[in-house]
Amino acid sequence: MLDPLVLPFFRNRSWRSGRLALIVLATLAACSPPEPVRIGFIGGLSGRVADLGISGRNGTILAAELRNQNGGIRGRPIEVIVEDDQQDPELAREAVARLLARRVDVIIGPMTSAMAVAVVDQANAGRIPMISPTVTTNALTGLDDHFFRVVAPTATHVFRSADYQFNRQHVRRAVLVCDRRNQAYTESWAGDFRKAFTALGGKVVAEMGFESSDALAALARQILAEKPDGVVIVANSVDTALLVQRIRLIDPDVPVATAEWAATERLIELGGKAVEGLVVAQYLDRQSTAPAYLAFHRAYRERFAQEPGFAGLTAFDATNVAIEALASRTDEQTLKQALLAHGDFAGAQSPIRFDASGDTLRDTFLAVVRDGRFEPIR
Repeated sequence: MLDPLVLPFFRNRSWRSGRLALIVLATLAACSPPEPVRIGFIGGLSGRVADLGISGRNGTILAAELRNQNGGIRGRPIEVIVEDDQQDPELAREAVARLLARRVDVIIGPMTSAMAVAVVDQANAGRIPMISPTVTTNALTGLDDHFFRVVAPTATHVFRSADYQFNRQHVRRAVLVCDRRNQAYTESWAGDFRKAFTALGGKVVAEMGFESSDALAALARQILAEKPDGVVIVANSVDTALLVQRIRLIDPDVPVATAEWAATERLIELGGKAVEGLVVAQYLDRQSTAPAYLAFHRAYRERFAQEPGFAGLTAFDATNVAIEALASRTDEQTLKQALLAHGDFAGAQSPIRFDASGDTLRDTFLAVVRDGRFEPIR
């Protein structure tokens, strides 16, 4: 017979085992790494828009890595999940669906207006903020939704390009040439340019749309048949470079300008001597001496061995905005509420503040291609 003093131990053995198991599980949970904060990225990483997407992806990764070196977000590491939309609306929607299924907290991107218009309803339905580094279409301006951007809509800045063409280049008869595969952007940009240029006294004598598969030699002949004294191309860097080459074979002197979309290093790499003298609008002050920008530029170069360009900079800014909002929001706030309530976010070149619709203001800059580099116009 068991000692009566020992019986309680055996009677409570199952209770003791359960309590021990709970203690072990709690200890293991305390020792396991914390759940990461997941940030999605979507952009075109292949094809003609890859320069924009790759720079954007790199800027996002760099911002996350630098934050992880300093403890992440409240001790949680940041994980970046990357998707390639291939500049295709259906593939973009599938990519966003995968990001939402991975339970990302925020999506950085898309990098083009056409893709943003295609997927914004998914972000709204999932109540996940989408912060674009480069989307400027007027179609997404002034909406109460989950779409944010760290660059300004075209209506706020295209007048600078029109003013330069009219008053500095003395263009009076311009031809506008627009990429149809990103109409949400090109139609906004062209419409705002036409309005400003006409108000100054200029005339847009023709507007021509094209796609990458079109014969650019024939397009160049069609452009110059209008006898313009200026050509403005609203397209990606690859098509802009190739089209300028075709134009220069026919007319080496006609002034040519581009919108911000083309303003990547790839434009100069592909265009070579043909793009010398090209006037380029861009979201990047390449002569900035701001300490935060110089530190970003150095870190990007060391990490990726290439220039960040405007897309790398604005994606870095967009990701840091997301990180800061995630870190500062209260338990009662959604991330959208935190983004809107934060006030000024620190950008690498200038502060970022969202209005009630998630829009912001950002300066644009003009440059001219000289000796194989972008030389700022002052």
